Amino acid sequence: QNGVMSGLMQMLLLKVSAHITEQLGMAPGGEFREAFKEASKVPFCKFHLGDRPIPVTFKRAIAALSFWQKVKLAWGLCFLSDPISKDDVEKCKQKDLLEQMMAEMIGEFPDLHRTIVSERDISLTYMLKQAAKQIELPRASETEPRKYIPAVVVGVVGMGHVPGIEKNWNSDLNIQEIMSVPPPSASSKIFKFVIKATVFGLMGYGCYRIGQRTVQFILSMPAAQSYLQKLTEIRSQ
Repeated sequence: QNGVMSGLMQMLLLKVSAHITEQLGMAPGGEFREAFKEASKVPFCKFHLGDRPIPVTFKRAIAALSFWQKVKLAWGLCFLSDPISKDDVEKCKQKDLLEQMMAEMIGEFPDLHRTIVSERDISLTYMLKQAAKQIELPRASETEPRKYIPAVVVGVVGMGHVPGIEKNWNSDLNIQEIMSVPPPSASSKIFKFVIKATVFGLMGYGCYRIGQRTVQFILSMPAAQSYLQKLTEIRSQ
């Protein structure tokens, strides 16, 4: 539904998620599940999913990577087997280490960091600012002056997004561009065609081999051989 490359990337990230869950005994994203649970306890609380849709982020990230960067990233995700402990997770909460990890990601995959982190910083900031707008109180009549009360907002975001949200908070934000999916590049179209051609070619060859073996098996049966012999005799007569 989301395209070949996007689908493959989601499968690889699910593999990473399963690896983390196996190592720690808990699934990633627990903070968001806990936030939803707590928000449901607050009367009249509105719960809003403010992140950019996953298909948009995946497609923009894949479109931003070159062919070799895609291969390198896929290879790294396929063979991710490093042990992860709860102490490692606690270390990631340290600001200096988090900044170092972000810097390493920027150095190795700058376009990936831009689409997965920086663009989502803008999207999350925009959504939080929309939620934080003052609430207008209902008026008894048109002549009554407008009255506003401040909105009470709790935003739950990943630690890596906090610096970007702080940086973008006082800026005029336009998220139209980062919410669109760029058209596929020529290399992406070629790769997609090669993948499809390979899959259908293997399926066709498999069907051919199975059919060939099935015919050989049927012809080797005594009943089939007897029938063919009789047919030959009838034709010769």
